[in-house]
Amino acid sequence: MLRLREYQRAALDALDRHWDQGGGPGLVVLPTGAGKALVIAALIREWLERAPSARICVLTHVRELVVQNHGELLAYWPEAPAGIFSAGIGRREADAQVVFCSIQSVRDRAALFGAIDLVVIDEAHLVPRAGETGYGRFLAAARAGNPDLKVAGFTATPYRLDSGRLDEGEGRVFERIVTETLVGDLIHQGYLAPLVCKATALALDVTGVPKRGGDYIPSALEAAVNREWITRAAVEEMVGYGRERRAWLAFCAGLAHAESVRDAIRAEGFSCETVTAETGKRERDRIVREFRAGNIRCLASVGVLSTGFNVPEVDLIALLRPTQSAGLYVQQVGRALRRAPGKSDAIVLDYAGLVRMHGPVDAVSARSVALGPAAPGIGRAKPCPGCGALIALNASTCEACWVEPDSEEDEAPHAASAEDALPILSEAISPWREVTGWHLDRGPGGSGPERLEVALRWRGGGCRVEVCLEHSGHAREKAVSWWRGFGGAEPVPMSVAAALERADELERPEALKIDTAGRLSESVTVRFSDGRRFRDLRRWGGLAA
Repeated sequence: MLRLREYQRAALDALDRHWDQGGGPGLVVLPTGAGKALVIAALIREWLERAPSARICVLTHVRELVVQNHGELLAYWPEAPAGIFSAGIGRREADAQVVFCSIQSVRDRAALFGAIDLVVIDEAHLVPRAGETGYGRFLAAARAGNPDLKVAGFTATPYRLDSGRLDEGEGRVFERIVTETLVGDLIHQGYLAPLVCKATALALDVTGVPKRGGDYIPSALEAAVNREWITRAAVEEMVGYGRERRAWLAFCAGLAHAESVRDAIRAEGFSCETVTAETGKRERDRIVREFRAGNIRCLASVGVLSTGFNVPEVDLIALLRPTQSAGLYVQQVGRALRRAPGKSDAIVLDYAGLVRMHGPVDAVSARSVALGPAAPGIGRAKPCPGCGALIALNASTCEACWVEPDSEEDEAPHAASAEDALPILSEAISPWREVTGWHLDRGPGGSGPERLEVALRWRGGGCRVEVCLEHSGHAREKAVSWWRGFGGAEPVPMSVAAALERADELERPEALKIDTAGRLSESVTVRFSDGRRFRDLRRWGGLAA
């Protein structure tokens, strides 16, 4: 049986604690490539081990995910009493104890499954707020059959462009985010592939393109970007970066645009196919199968490969579709995050200016989206003259190739436009500072439970963070994670006093860096001597030099 990674186990434990404390529908946030299907499989098995007669429904919106999630459960637990209910797949196994369903096939058929005990919703960011939707009707009917129904949502992007966070606002389906694993952490730990954003010579201009519902009107957007000279220039650059890479994905602004990109890539001597909502089921399956096998170099997509598409070999993403949606941006870039044999990293070519608009992909969280795009304070970048990677303006060398950037006076004229781009990962922005000292103490007095204050110093300054060991809910979960991340032994202290008595168990970090986490806060990442990292300490105060 497959073994859960630490962050996968922590996600299930957080969900259990949430329900044990009487919580309602909970949301689990795991990045693309983090093994979401495996976590769902483990949740199902553990649930049935505790309640052998329980009924479980797993809902999602596309048949590919229905098949993937069903297959993941059988790989994890071959004896699982699982079936599929999906018209698109041609299976209607309503009698199975665990049923993987496409919402289109079951939205008005919850009664078919009897009294449901657990509903799992994959790609939960696609759940609308309105009750009179497929998901809303299914959940209402399931609760009518079982008032104690539990609901768990899984997503990499816990927000929607038109209505913000999934756990906020009137009509929300989910009560709160019970745990959020960050992209940057999993890259640092080696579970996800590093990303490199190259400065592109071409930038799509969407000035004046009208918007509706918070994003660009599709027809107007396509008209603005689907121009022969623009496509040719973008593809020439794409081919230059991708010639030695295996699998490219190009996200386009419309069907005609995708066809133009496909034809331009073919003209450069590389195989390419389009995959759109109009592509037939069998043809789409064939194309993706050939792409996965390496027989097709590039897929030009319109809106259908940003979720539920699992080809780990993807090592180049071309962002040719401008969007105001941080969720769509993260989902598109996420197609390149999975590890694969022979894949050291993935290149992101940001023609659409999405990194500049939304920030580094590992800094886009539920909080930062709620506060708005492109939080100020994130440093600008410049292209490395040696390899073209975007690096911080004040960087003395490029970590990718160790070339020393030219002085500002010697930069080529075209570099001025590249400076406005942002690195795809926030580490390229914030420098590491050597930790010269640290101290643990009680936090300043105030209302509520006592807090542990952690003071960290570097040459010329320092910062303070708070650890809420005596709190409950998400704050306590974060504190538990902090204690373990700093090497503390079990059991985790329940009080600040107990933590101070056991302070010698903790390891002092070797270095730290501070990143913007939305408009009003910053987070601290620490690095230990063995290379381990811990992220998402919230900075709340500075220290004098």
